[in-house]
Amino acid sequence: MHLPFHRRLLTRIALIPIALLLSHVTYAQTAPSVIGTRAVMTTWSDPLEALGTLSADESVTLSATVTEIVSEINFQDGEQVEEGRLLIRLEDAEEQALLRASQALREERRNASGRASQLQQRNLAARADVEDSQSRLRQADADIQAIEAQLANYQIKAPFSGRVGFRNISVGALVTPGMDLVTLDKLDVMKLDFSVPEVFLGRLSPGLMLNATTAAFPDDIFSGDIATIGTRVDPVTRSVNVRAELDNADGRLRPGMLMEVIVQQRVRDTIVIPEAAIEPSGDRHFVMLIEQLDGSTRLAQREVKIGERRNGEVEILEGLAADDLIVVHGLQLARDGQEARVIGIADDETGIRALLEADR
Repeated sequence: MHLPFHRRLLTRIALIPIALLLSHVTYAQTAPSVIGTRAVMTTWSDPLEALGTLSADESVTLSATVTEIVSEINFQDGEQVEEGRLLIRLEDAEEQALLRASQALREERRNASGRASQLQQRNLAARADVEDSQSRLRQADADIQAIEAQLANYQIKAPFSGRVGFRNISVGALVTPGMDLVTLDKLDVMKLDFSVPEVFLGRLSPGLMLNATTAAFPDDIFSGDIATIGTRVDPVTRSVNVRAELDNADGRLRPGMLMEVIVQQRVRDTIVIPEAAIEPSGDRHFVMLIEQLDGSTRLAQREVKIGERRNGEVEILEGLAADDLIVVHGLQLARDGQEARVIGIADDETGIRALLEADR
């Protein structure tokens, strides 16, 4: 039995949207839209976190060793000074007078010794007289050296190059032995002291890199390395003290600052991918590779072995090579062996959100 022509025509027209819909569904199933990313080879490490305190590479509080009045101050608060610079001079008029008297006596004895030597050469003086005059000259030299050593106590100089602190004295002030006069700190390199549990002792070694941050400069990271590891473990806390050195050429760091320390343990080069690209299945992990085969783009599931996870990234120990292209967005619809439409490749400059907005 044959249907009339107009009914057959209507039936065919009605089936066209259904066929188009089925075709669209089939295409959506076989060609999902995905965003890819590259597996990258990068330097990776296991972080060990601690809190540390900064101290200057060299630090001293200068004080007087004699009781005397300040006669001269040669620095300003916070000034950078060079090694050997005279910072404070104490009143030394009496010692200078003693020095001049001793120098005059030495000159007198030098002349006497010279005359005695000339007489002895002409056999007009005994050798014993010459030796006595030379001995008195040496005594005068020794007296001058003693006075000069005493005068050094009246001149307070910088023992090393560094930055002085606040000046808390004035000219005319009376100072006494042990009285704090000014601080001096060498700040171009800073010492960072912190402690770590003894269980990590085997992973630490001099030269190991670390990063440190401080609340004073929250956006900056200060890099350094471990200089010394303590020789003893605290029997109460079961921790070992560690000292690192940080470069401080710009002088921003100050002694006493609290620093958050991250020691980079087991530094190695490894493959790293976004954690969002991992598909877990029990205790196994998979990624979806994007492969170009015969002019088409297909997906291929691959099992990987993962290592450390950190800040949205995961270390790949086995299963991927550098520059492998994997799916990072669209895994819900991605199936092994399917053709795929790659919207774009996410990297440090172009994020997933930007690629999705550009594809609208």
